[in-house]
Amino acid sequence: MSTNVSKEKRNDLLKKIEQIRTFIATAPQDKNTGNLLTYLSELEKDVRGKKYGLVYEEHRESIDEILETHTPVLTEAPELLIDSGGEMNFLLEGDNLAALRLLEKTHKGRIDLIYIDPPYNRGKTDFIYDDNYISKEDTFRHSKWASFMKARLEISKSLLSNSGLIFLSIDDNEIASLKLLCDQIFSEECFINLFVWQRNSSAKTEKGKFTVNTEYVLLYAKTKDYKLNPAYKPLSVASQKLFKFDDGDGRGKYQTVSLQKPRDPGPETTYDYVDNTGRVWHCPPKGWRMCYEKIKALENDNRLVLTGKSLRVKDYWNERENEGKRIDTLWNDLPQNTAGSSELETIMGAANTFDNPKPVDLIKRCLEIGDRSACVLDFFAGSGTTGHAVMKINAEDGGHRQFILCTNNENNICRNVTYERIKRVIERDGYAASLKYYRIDYVPISERLYYEYANELLIHIRELVELENGVNFIGNAEIAIILTDEELANFINQLSENMPCRKIYMGHDVLMDGKQAEILKSKKIAVHIIPDYYYKELEG
Repeated sequence: MSTNVSKEKRNDLLKKIEQIRTFIATAPQDKNTGNLLTYLSELEKDVRGKKYGLVYEEHRESIDEILETHTPVLTEAPELLIDSGGEMNFLLEGDNLAALRLLEKTHKGRIDLIYIDPPYNRGKTDFIYDDNYISKEDTFRHSKWASFMKARLEISKSLLSNSGLIFLSIDDNEIASLKLLCDQIFSEECFINLFVWQRNSSAKTEKGKFTVNTEYVLLYAKTKDYKLNPAYKPLSVASQKLFKFDDGDGRGKYQTVSLQKPRDPGPETTYDYVDNTGRVWHCPPKGWRMCYEKIKALENDNRLVLTGKSLRVKDYWNERENEGKRIDTLWNDLPQNTAGSSELETIMGAANTFDNPKPVDLIKRCLEIGDRSACVLDFFAGSGTTGHAVMKINAEDGGHRQFILCTNNENNICRNVTYERIKRVIERDGYAASLKYYRIDYVPISERLYYEYANELLIHIRELVELENGVNFIGNAEIAIILTDEELANFINQLSENMPCRKIYMGHDVLMDGKQAEILKSKKIAVHIIPDYYYKELEG
């Protein structure tokens, strides 16, 4: 949005404000003078304020109040551990703003790819704000949604690596607001693409409107230092039909492609070609697509079509490097939204366990664009489609992606749907993937000194260590947690030349002497003092 005040009008208003301020300074002062000066300062701030961008009234959530007086911690549900080898993944049950605050301690600058499917704010039952559904009648519904998203996207940016990518699903209700909000947080320069997904082909007709059958996926980067891996969609039926020739030489079907260069002629590709029969193929206006020697090699390998008026090369179906055409911004080749519900119903053995889950292949498309070893975050995890997609694509392309999912447990969604889906998919498809389940709890900090609750934080340190390092701490020889002087002495005594430990997390009240410190340094073992390492901002 933009204000309707021109630059000249704005400058004129600022001059008048300054004139009034000067007049007040020379006039007799009374009890209202301070209030008037404050009002002028606020008016000046408004005039100088944002002239383009998303304008909305910011709102505070109940979770903001909780986080002012409490600090979030993680507690593992050990009975829900899934140990099936492969990458260790994590599911965090609780408010996603608290989850993001925790991830700032363990994954700041370390997330490679974020995919989120936030509430669309349709004014029905999709956006819950402070435990209430936001209806169309709520005059602040867009402001509440923008405030809600801004708080989470700002932390998202801090979590992304310098080459990190964020994909955001959205529909018509908030696409304009989300684009402006992301331009503000990630910058316009880091906007990459707006993809259009054909979510259905026979949508319900709306009275007074045209049928809506699309949604969107926004793609932004943390910085300009990003890389997009190529992703492909199958060739259309019409394109497949072009591969209609077959010489019976065992190479299979092919289409023919012109060897004429479309632009930029150069001396090495500007010549008349003489084929093995002596026929002269005169140089086309822009030259040939390759040098003389390469075309001759193609002819000698029986890959040229030497009939007709133009020189052409055989393009074999079986020799294609990729399955089809590189994707563009129209995603009309993916399963439609009903596929997501069908997939979930098949896995769970029951219908309607979650409303409008995304199809696995939609999220797989996003993962294909990112790195094969990406640390993937979804803090609107819903039914767990992102986790499912990560495991599926890892099995297909040999990748080593890990996922972190965050979702609340309203109606037991996290435990009974998100977790259960991941568990069943691992068992059904035999994926080499493991999962830890953490619940978000809160330690009160208001009106308490740091060291009065430091020991309470220590109780929950193991979970943060596991999350940061992507491991199950038990049985992991590369990481150690030391909480007493005795544990430190035993650890030092057991050190050997081939001990694989590379990092220890040491309690704040453990006293390490100079000799012990020198031994750890010589072994190149990093030492982190806890809970300070994770909660330094809480120190007085």
